[in-house]
Amino acid sequence: MSAAAFTAVMGGTPAQVENAAEIGMEHNLGLTCDPVDGLVQIPCIERNALGAVKAVTAAQLALQGDGSHRVSLDQVIETMRQTGQDMMSKYKETSQGGLAVN
Repeated sequence: MSAAAFTAVMGGTPAQVENAAEIGMEHNLGLTCDPVDGLVQIPCIERNALGAVKAVTAAQLALQGDGSHRVSLDQVIETMRQTGQDMMSKYKETSQGGLAVN
């Protein structure tokens, strides 16, 4: 959503704004949230910093196009919902899986 907001601030059309949101979200599908020692510092801070860079890049890509894209924002949102349902709960900010236990 930050990619969409940045695109709007930079003067993008509604189609470009939607495209930026789609680009930004599709590359974050299936990420686990596995805070080490229950703290959000590792790996969340680094992940958020990289997410900000990805948002700017997604906005730049969207602004270079006319807003048309193969995968719709609705498809990405639905895929994110399905992925969240399918993902084991231990990978959902519980410190019970992933980096938190290895």
